[in-house]
Amino acid sequence: MKQPAHLTRRFFLQTGAAGFAASAYGLPALAANLQPLNFQLSWLHSVQFGGSYIAKNKGYWSDLGLDVSLAQGGPNAPVEPPVVSGTAMVGISAADYTAAAVAQGAPFKIIAVAMQKNPFAIASLAANPVNEPADLVGKKIGMAVANTPVLQALCTLNGIDIDQIEIIPTQYDPAPLVSGQVDCLLCWETDLPVAMTVRGVDNTTMLMADYGYAVHSQTYIATEDSLAQRRAELVSLLKGEVMGWNDYHKDTDAAAQLTLEMFPDAGLDLAAQKLQAARQVPLMFSNLTAEFGFGWFTDETVAANVETLALLGRNVTPDLWDRSLLEEVYG
Repeated sequence: MKQPAHLTRRFFLQTGAAGFAASAYGLPALAANLQPLNFQLSWLHSVQFGGSYIAKNKGYWSDLGLDVSLAQGGPNAPVEPPVVSGTAMVGISAADYTAAAVAQGAPFKIIAVAMQKNPFAIASLAANPVNEPADLVGKKIGMAVANTPVLQALCTLNGIDIDQIEIIPTQYDPAPLVSGQVDCLLCWETDLPVAMTVRGVDNTTMLMADYGYAVHSQTYIATEDSLAQRRAELVSLLKGEVMGWNDYHKDTDAAAQLTLEMFPDAGLDLAAQKLQAARQVPLMFSNLTAEFGFGWFTDETVAANVETLALLGRNVTPDLWDRSLLEEVYG
């Protein structure tokens, strides 16, 4: 099986957490009338899912009649299979992963979008910065070879010849950049740059979303059958998510602290979690969410995704996205 494009990035996030149980996190139902609902996260527990932890901790879901179990993902726990099988009703994925699954017959719909901006970034040292795509010409970039289509898409969108960039296969670690083996790294805005900052390494990032790379990330997926048969539960789940992430937006430090309290054995560092939590804010909250609400997407943002996904070899149509549940959430 081909390694997923950002699997190596996800391995980085498990620092110290390899032994943490992959089973769902969740307290027993407080009342017999709560409806159980399994929610499959895309990776190991971290403040990446801080709004969901707040929704669980503050009882937002139980107030809506749900007993939600948050199942962490991992290298052996992909999101799509449990959602297809019905083991989980909702999963956190990304538009490119969902497009690949749909191409193989999975009946998915994207029902909400947590990250309004894709987190892929080019990280560099402040002394030798990559501030825009043109700065990549003549540079050595460290990255997983599997992410070459991502770099190619960025180059195509910005009129850059990828052959003028030297790709150096590297592990998902800031060391090759810090040691001078490469000039920059292809990574997520919220992890390797955070690790360097916490270690006192002065760095800068160029967010690819600011240069046309439009691929929705941290998306909520459900099957067409769930939309038809369990719609009320899906709406309630999203209502709890909205409340949790709105609280997160108000106090990201508290979200980081809660993450460590809920998962004390996950090997998480509070300073890193606080910085990651803060750096997620401009990715997840925008003028669009300020006007319409957390998780929102428009026909225009979907069209941009369809265009970028085509560059990645994923041909989809706008009906992969279904906004009707969000319209019910916000009334």
